[in-house]
Amino acid sequence: MHLSVILLAAVFGALSGFLVPRAAYRFAVEPEEPWRAACPAGHAITGVAGGWLGPARCAAPATAPATAPGTGPGTEPEAPERCPAYGPAAVAAPLICALVCAALAAAVGPRPELVVWLLLAPFAAVLTVVDATVHRLPDILTLPLAGAALVLLGAASLAPGHGGSWTGAVTGALALAGVYFVLFLIHPNGMGFGDVKLALVVGATLGWYGWAVLFVGFFLGISLGAAYGIGLMVLRRAGRKSAMPFGPFMLIGAFLGMLLGAASVSA
Repeated sequence: MHLSVILLAAVFGALSGFLVPRAAYRFAVEPEEPWRAACPAGHAITGVAGGWLGPARCAAPATAPATAPGTGPGTEPEAPERCPAYGPAAVAAPLICALVCAALAAAVGPRPELVVWLLLAPFAAVLTVVDATVHRLPDILTLPLAGAALVLLGAASLAPGHGGSWTGAVTGALALAGVYFVLFLIHPNGMGFGDVKLALVVGATLGWYGWAVLFVGFFLGISLGAAYGIGLMVLRRAGRKSAMPFGPFMLIGAFLGMLLGAASVSA
């Protein structure tokens, strides 16, 4: 039974990860710019949900010359190349999402909160790619995601066999957002306000498993982000005042903390 849950979670992760690159590509713009409406080759992005849901490549073929340069009459036309993918996440996203979802299923097991974690995973992947690309965590993703996490966890808390506390999720969301807000006030160059909003989601997922897990996930996120920043300075690729994406490290810390919390419940 548990193995089938892991396999189903991995399949869900791979399928949802297949949709991540397009959404991340469209969201990865500077704050003053509109969401991208064309693929890297310039074709209009269309499809399901206004073009937000779809494969990692544009459906239209890239333009190519009718014949290869330097060839004479009668030469077969050159086949048009496919449009470029929406960034390097096109290959990595399905694999990483599958592994993350499988790991969550292995740790959580067939508990109701697993459904919540699986639904949140692709959105976390989109946020990770966007923040790593343009150092931005769009409000249109972070704030609704925080609300959805609390509502879904509230529903999970009503189902039999759940392994956490909805009250802990609510207080964890508020507490971690408060901590990150203080860090933002102390060092606004190193901590964006988008990180404060993301902390609502991270705090809810970690707080579900209790204060100890919340602290561990927070500590891991801070430590990984600090190590990355120090590494950039050692390599002379950044200075003390350089901006860096912190959202990915918050989400990695949350993922590791959730694995720990789920394992402690199952033990």
